[in-house]
Amino acid sequence: MLIGNLGKDAETRYTPSGTAVTNFTVATSRRWKDQQTGEWKEDTEWHDVVLWRSENLAQYLQKGKQVFVEGRLQTRSWEDQNGNKRYRTEVISENLILLRGGEGGGGGSSEEFSQNAPRRQPAAVAQGGRGSNGPESNGPEMDDQGITDDDVPF
Repeated sequence: MLIGNLGKDAETRYTPSGTAVTNFTVATSRRWKDQQTGEWKEDTEWHDVVLWRSENLAQYLQKGKQVFVEGRLQTRSWEDQNGNKRYRTEVISENLILLRGGEGGGGGSSEEFSQNAPRRQPAAVAQGGRGSNGPESNGPEMDDQGITDDDVPF
């Protein structure tokens, strides 16, 4: 499961049999305070994502948009023109939620696009983030820090 921002617009291509495959990159970042220097540091990791049979979604997957991606890792290998063995690890998306409120959006809702049958969405993502569980909501209760009952491992 990843939450991050698209690094470029998604591209859709088609296999020889006509099946759509959409590729895009997602950047995830983490921040921490260096124990020795006391300075804040940030690390960004890039993930290649593959989305099958969803050609109509590419128009919504634009650079800067924030997404939640759920899937599995797959590593491919091949030999380049110099005979060197090359590897590429990709996230094969099984569930994708386009989040609003990231760099490229506004508001606090989300849209889910799933490869499989509907799944239970993570509360903080599916419910539009922190503070969206009002009296009319059927979602789990959320405390001041955005942690829900679903986040507790027991």
